[in-house]
Formats: sequence, C-alpha cells, structure tokens
Amino acid sequence: MSNEVRVRFAPSPTGHLHIGGARSALFNYLYARNQGGKFILRIEDTDQARNVENAKEKLLESLKWLQIDWDESVDIGGEYGPYSCMERLDIYEKYLQQLIDEKKAYYCYMTEEELEAEREAQIARGENPKYSGRDRDLTEEQRKVYEEKGLKPVVRFRVQEDKTYIIDDAVRGQVSFESDGIGDFVIARKDGIPMYNFAVVVDDHLMKITHIIRGEEHLSNTPRQAMLYEAFGWEVPKFAHASLILNPDRQKMSKRDESIIQFVEQYRDLGYLPEAIVNFLALLGWSPVGEEEVFTKAELIEQFDLDRVAKAPAVFDTDKLAWMNNQYMKEADLDRVVELALPHLVRAGRLSESMSTEQKDWAKRLIGLYQEQMSYGAEIVELTELFFKLEIDYNEEAKQILTEDQVPEVLNQFMSELEQIETFTAENINKAMKATQKATGQKGKKLFMPIRVATTGQTHGRDLPDTLELLGKDLVNQRLNQALQEN
Repeated sequence: MSNEVRVRFAPSPTGHLHIGGARSALFNYLYARNQGGKFILRIEDTDQARNVENAKEKLLESLKWLQIDWDESVDIGGEYGPYSCMERLDIYEKYLQQLIDEKKAYYCYMTEEELEAEREAQIARGENPKYSGRDRDLTEEQRKVYEEKGLKPVVRFRVQEDKTYIIDDAVRGQVSFESDGIGDFVIARKDGIPMYNFAVVVDDHLMKITHIIRGEEHLSNTPRQAMLYEAFGWEVPKFAHASLILNPDRQKMSKRDESIIQFVEQYRDLGYLPEAIVNFLALLGWSPVGEEEVFTKAELIEQFDLDRVAKAPAVFDTDKLAWMNNQYMKEADLDRVVELALPHLVRAGRLSESMSTEQKDWAKRLIGLYQEQMSYGAEIVELTELFFKLEIDYNEEAKQILTEDQVPEVLNQFMSELEQIETFTAENINKAMKATQKATGQKGKKLFMPIRVATTGQTHGRDLPDTLELLGKDLVNQRLNQALQEN
C-alpha cells in the first residue's frame, strides 16, 4: 500500500448532498490535508435505478460551495481514473471473472419469489434470514437448464464458514464479525453491473486508498469488504467509522425527519455561510484541543486527527448551528451579507428585482442594521417586517406601554421636534430625542420605550435612531399619529 495517505469520498448520485455525507467528505478532506495526502472524489453510480439526473453535478456543486476541494475526480481526472463506477465496468468484469474462476464466487439463478419464500421460511423457524446457498455448487448441466428457462443469474460471493473477521478500526478499536451470520452475498446483478461492496473494494485497491473514513452506518458493510480483500489477497485499508449523527431529540436521523434541515443545498439557499457549516460539521463527532469552537479551515486542517474522532453519537444541535453561523455573519463583509439576504427580501415581494441606486443603498443599510442579529440570510424577511407595512398591530405588551400617563406628552413633543428636522438622519433623530427629554423631563424607558413601541410595535430592537431613519419621516409620523389615536 502507498506510503502517501490517500482517502476518498464516494457518494451515490441519488439526490442532494446530505449533511451526513458532507461530514464524511469533510473528515476525509481534513485528514488528507493534515497528512499532506490526496483526497479523491469518486462517484458510486452502479445503482442505476436510484440514480437521479444531474445529481452528480449538484453533489460537486455543493462540495465546491463548502470549499472542499479534491485532487482527483470525474471533473479533473487523475492517474487512477475513470472516477465513476459505470465507466469502470470492464475493470470489474475482469475481477469478477477471477473470483468465479477461483471458485470464490458463483452464479445464482434463484428468482426473487424463491428468495422471498426462503426468507419467510427462515423467519418462521426463528432463524436469521440469509441466503441458503442453494446454487453454490451447480453443475454445468444444472446451469444450462436454468439458462434454457431464460433465467439470468446474479454472482454471489462464497463466504467461508465458521470464520471470525477482526477489523482494526481507528475510531472504534477492534471490531469482530462472524461469517456465519452473513451468508453468500451478491456481488454482481443479473445485468452484470457490480454491487456496491464489490465495486468499492476493487476501486479502493486500484486507487491505492490507504484510509476509509466514513459514517458508522457503513460498519455493517465492512466484513463483506474485508472478505473480498482477503479473497483477492489485497492489503486492507485502515478503517475509521465516525459516530452516528442524531437529531435534536437524540434519535437516529432519517431523511424524513423534519426536525432539522438535512441537505447542504438547503443551507446554501437559506443564506448560511459555507465556512460556518464546515466549522459546525467538523465538530459533529470530532473534538479539537481546548475549549475553542470557532475555527478557520486552516485551523481545522492543522488540528484534525483521527484519534480525536468520537465513538459516541453526535447530536445535531440546531441552536448551536444558528449561533455559529451568527458568529460568522457578524464578522463577514457587509456586501457579502447583502448577497445572502437581499434575494430573500426580493423573493418575499418586499423589494423589486430592479431597484434604483437609491433603493439598493437603502436595502444595504437595512440589512446592515440587522447584520449582528441575523443567524442566516433568510431571517432578514421576518426581522425587517416592520419596514414593509403601513400600520402596526400592537400586542398586549405594547398596548400596556402606550397607556402610561406620560406617553401622549412624549409622543406629541417628539413629533414636534421631528417637524423641525430638515434632513431625516439618525444623528438628527437622536437630537430630537434629547430635545424631547429636555422639554418633557422624561428619560430612560419612560422616554424611549413609547417612541420605540409607537413606531415599530416592538419593545426590543436595533438602534432606534437608525431604525427611524430607515423607516422614513412620513411613516414615522404616521405611526406616531396612529399610536396617539388608538390610545
């Protein structure tokens, strides 16, 4: 096996990139970069029935958005290509034939109905269902009879009986499997296209993969792959199975689980920052040294080590992801935050797709007002709702504040001060507030809270003079009048 570390991520093009797959890709990428090795992206597309059109392109697009780059793949090539399984069928055929010739694999003609009947009978007897081995030792004459009936065979691997396979896993330690519980498994379909476990072993060997880093859900595939490595006399790569990712309720995640957003593309479309997603995913089952939680990609690469990948399940904490993305949003350049948030205001019908320079400037200042508060771009729609309606529906808390004795005096005086402002800026609005304080003798919450509630309908919010400037003089006066009339 190569002295150079070579790892791979091998997704199936069956849909969007799942966060579990993204974490596996990230762990492989970080380990390769930490070790000065190579990261290979390979497409496992042998399951033609489940493949989705354009899924391969979307997978690559999502990984590029996460800023995970690779050294060899379908798009850039490499000396061990091709990098998609369906372009390697002639390679697999050669190795399938080798196993058949060596009596380590054989043709099986059992129909789906026969296999299902066999399975049901085993379950009825209280046995763990597995292939019985009916066609293990067919003669040429028996094979010919089946083929004359028009039956097409699968190829099954001949599993050795009474054998224990021990896997030295970099995360889980030594894991053992008994061969008797597995049964002869299919390694090629009736159409000759190989099954996942066969193709992945051949590809990993020929591509000189040294470490297989993947999720715990693949642990059950490991004994079958170990058997194939042994059958070919090939060295087994180092396995590392990262922990399961649980949902916020600490239950095993399923793709039907609606408690979390599960696909990378969805996070991109919601206006998350890729570096925040990478940071968050890195901490799902891997522990850095120390208490720090916010890392650049370079810092993650420097620290990443398989020894610190956890065996215990990782919980997908949506609140922590929101907090982490907010940390990155606060530090991001405003123009970048505008790119993330503005499309959501347009999509919600709040702003036009074709804005004037003045309107764009106003939108930028509005988004900037909420930059520190935003967890992700799409949140801007809800956060800025008060800027896009004429009248406010005051809730009970707001109504209570507006019934305080000093409110009419404060609001009337503030309106009077605003009338004297020539340029409606935050600076001048602040001066008007100070003049209102001086004229009424009211200060603190007794002064600012009625103005905030009357103009925004909120008891908490962003800087009040900046907010009022963006609302504009006419709308501010209209709302002050509404508050006086309703109370």
